[in-house]
Amino acid sequence: MKHTYHIQGMTCNGCRNHVEQTLSKVEGVINASVNLEKEEATIEMESHIPIDTFQKALKEDGGSYSIHKPGEHHHKDDSASVKKQKPKGKGTGTFYCPMHCEGDKTYDKPGDCPVCGMDLVEEQNLSATTSEQWTCPMHPEVVKDESGACPICGMDLVPMEPDLSAEEKTYNKLIKKFWIAVAFTLPIFLIAMSEMIPNNPLYDVMEQKWWNWIQFGLSIPVVFYATWMFFERAYRSIKTWNLNMFTLIGIGAGVAWLFSVFGMLFPDFFPEQFKTESGAVHVYFEAATVILTLVLMGQVLEARAHSKTNSAVKELLKLAPNKAVRVVDGNEEEVSIDQIEKGDILRVKPGDKIPVDGKITEGETTVDESMISGEPIPVNKTVDDKVSSGTINGNQSFLMEAEKVGSETLLSQIIHMVNDASRSRAPIQKLADTVSGYFVPVVVIIAVITFIVWAIWGPEPAYVYALVNAIAVLIIACPCALGLATPMSVMVGVGKGAQNGVLIKNAEALEKMDKVDTLIVDKTGTITEGKPTVEKVGSFDESRFRESEILHLIASLNSSSEHPLAEATVKYGKEQKVEISKTENFSAVTGKGVEGTVEGKKLDLGNDKMMEYANAKLSPEMETEAQSFQKQGKTVSYLSIDGEVSGYVVIGDKIKETSAKAIKELQNKGIEVIMLTGDNQDTAQAVASELNLADFKAGMLPENKLDEVKKLQEQGKVVAMAGDGINDAPALAKSDVGIAMGTGTDVAIESAMITLVKGDLHGIVKARNLSHKVMRNIKQNLFFAMIYNTLGVPIAAGVLFPFFGILLSPMIAALAMSFSSVSVIANALRLRTKSIN
Repeated sequence: MKHTYHIQGMTCNGCRNHVEQTLSKVEGVINASVNLEKEEATIEMESHIPIDTFQKALKEDGGSYSIHKPGEHHHKDDSASVKKQKPKGKGTGTFYCPMHCEGDKTYDKPGDCPVCGMDLVEEQNLSATTSEQWTCPMHPEVVKDESGACPICGMDLVPMEPDLSAEEKTYNKLIKKFWIAVAFTLPIFLIAMSEMIPNNPLYDVMEQKWWNWIQFGLSIPVVFYATWMFFERAYRSIKTWNLNMFTLIGIGAGVAWLFSVFGMLFPDFFPEQFKTESGAVHVYFEAATVILTLVLMGQVLEARAHSKTNSAVKELLKLAPNKAVRVVDGNEEEVSIDQIEKGDILRVKPGDKIPVDGKITEGETTVDESMISGEPIPVNKTVDDKVSSGTINGNQSFLMEAEKVGSETLLSQIIHMVNDASRSRAPIQKLADTVSGYFVPVVVIIAVITFIVWAIWGPEPAYVYALVNAIAVLIIACPCALGLATPMSVMVGVGKGAQNGVLIKNAEALEKMDKVDTLIVDKTGTITEGKPTVEKVGSFDESRFRESEILHLIASLNSSSEHPLAEATVKYGKEQKVEISKTENFSAVTGKGVEGTVEGKKLDLGNDKMMEYANAKLSPEMETEAQSFQKQGKTVSYLSIDGEVSGYVVIGDKIKETSAKAIKELQNKGIEVIMLTGDNQDTAQAVASELNLADFKAGMLPENKLDEVKKLQEQGKVVAMAGDGINDAPALAKSDVGIAMGTGTDVAIESAMITLVKGDLHGIVKARNLSHKVMRNIKQNLFFAMIYNTLGVPIAAGVLFPFFGILLSPMIAALAMSFSSVSVIANALRLRTKSIN
């Protein structure tokens, strides 16, 4: 019998193979086939096997995979998922593989990646910066969340020194082991190299075989302490069949060391080719220890370089303040950020960092928002204006109300989005994954062939040449550089974008943005400022309803709406001191307008489609009057009272200063720009003319925008959609790259793949430039890694020896292998210096 199950937790072919092998080993299973794309396992069994048996097998094998029947709503428990816990000390509690072998999978504690063996790196977030603890200098066991006196001795508590991050701990551990390895490897190397000195003076002290024993003794701390982790990783990779760079290092260095030990203990076992003039077998302790030490040096350099790849997040973390001044009953008190709650009134003093997201309730100031918007010019802020956590206050004090705290703040969301995007996998990485999957087995085969060819046709001592060259092949063919090529560039690029107000949700968006040839833009809030103002309220019949009555009804109806146009009319009504009456039976009609009952009157407010919806007839005279405003680029909303069109409101929305320049730059890059708007034809025509837009469509409902995206995609276009409203969400989700204005609605931002913090079209230019530079950097890395291995392996195998007498020492191969990975990271780091404006 056959059953199909759903598998959760797989992110790569390594996962698929692992799950497939684990399920196949379950007693009673005839065959198990796993599909990564569909996340399905088809299992053929002799008789029915309970699903719990499969789940137990996956759990016992150490994987974080779960299996359940298709269609079941699956709740991940602690055993089947990676938990994100708040760790002890200052660590963040989220660790991931820098090569993203398992996609966005994370771990609770530092260690090695189970697939590639690389050291897991630590994700950066706010947990390490938003809290501060205090301790007693005399009684370190006393730890408090705030300053004060020690309850034991009465001394003032002092701030605790922050714990080292996992990143720093890993580096310190590696550097300590590296210096130990160097201390023992150097004398081994000098003893081995002394053989090149005529009449070697060391042999006057003792025979060569005894020097071999000294080399053996010196190699033990290197092999069994400083670099033992490489052999552990190699063993694990072979056991799980996740073959990686440590497989090659472990086999190569291990064979050299074991061969040397065996040669010392049983010299008579070897033919004369393997022996020196003194009768001792050639030993390779110096090759094994130097290779291992150089690989360890590469790991040290990588650990230091990794810390720079997420420097953008670290810079954002520095913006998070620890303290804030809370105002309670007129009294000011300093509190920890963790203690702030929604609705608290906070005082922000000149030069202080704004502690949480909120709005100004008293005072005015200028705020430096450059670190989250990328714009260097301070922004003027006054009462009711929004301010964001981490931005820096100017030279005036103000009061603000806390609206979003903790993980809800913009700064926290940016950091979370950057971390998630950094761990995501770009489609181009599939190429590297595919190559890496076959690479290690092929290299092992090449090493075996190299040994055989040199042993049969090589010069004397043939077996010595065969062994040395086979080891060189294993060591130089490190797939690490290939694996790092994409994720390093993505990580740096995403961080670069965040610093410039361009938030990338995942690496796929970064790759697709470079291929976009068509951009659809919404008008209100995207091309225009999204800060509409009422310019006129009119009545079509003054004898029945005066303009003041029309305004009263419009403002009352719109008081129940959150639409920017509605807010503008309510604000205008309050300025004109009209009374706001209660609205009943209020509802919004998407893309058309709103309806409700005020003072017993049935009201409908919106565009001409809304009037059709309400069966309220527009006369030619009414349309003519409205068109006179629409041709100036204004928006006109009609008001029908009890089914009769009685008045209107004219709303203006200024075009952003950056819109025209940004559209021109995008058109110069070969991108077709199309404006879609729910506004009428005349208003859309006026805006399009001002921006030199040849292609636009008016009167577009949400489903029309969605259909337009589909139509363009069917024509083979790669479509990006930029919008800010709920009505843009379907089109944003359907487009190849959805771009949301950070000033827009949460729904739009959630539907998009890229968010522009500042909310103007120049951010799209930045996103396009960033995408192009990142993709070029990735291709450079992939080219370098592939060319390196393509040329390195044949040279190590000795193809140049018959023509030029050139051989590659295993030690030189180890040095080159270590620096190949570092060079890929260094190339990715160049993105930090690139301009995307």
